[in-house]
Amino acid sequence: MGFKDKLSQSYTNAYLNRYGDRLTQIQGRVLSVKVEEKSFLGIIRTLTALIVVKPVSSSGVSTCYYKKKKWFKKPTFMNLSQGHSVIVQGLKPDKKKKKKKKYQEYLSVVNIVNMTNRSELVPSNGEIPKKLQKTKVDRRYK
Repeated sequence: MGFKDKLSQSYTNAYLNRYGDRLTQIQGRVLSVKVEEKSFLGIIRTLTALIVVKPVSSSGVSTCYYKKKKWFKKPTFMNLSQGHSVIVQGLKPDKKKKKKKKYQEYLSVVNIVNMTNRSELVPSNGEIPKKLQKTKVDRRYK
């Protein structure tokens, strides 16, 4: 194991120790996407995205919030629209902190995998999982 591997392993362990109990994943269909871009004097550009997802196994909806800041360049966001099948990986809100923030009750997005057009917000090393389909069983020949 080289130095680079040890460093990445220590970063991973520190992240999991800090946020491990808050990590969550939601799989479902996108109900709405609202993307806003703001700039401050053309120097600091901010992109905020509010995504409403209806999970497959639940009757409720989950609201996800993504915020990215960049200097001088436009931050990019993936192509999402209503009806796309997605997997949202993110952090649940911290229950210990009682701050009154605008988006405290929302899931803060770490990564989004769009299963419809096979794209990711943050590229990862692994493959994008395939959608499982039910197969019909022909009962005549049993």
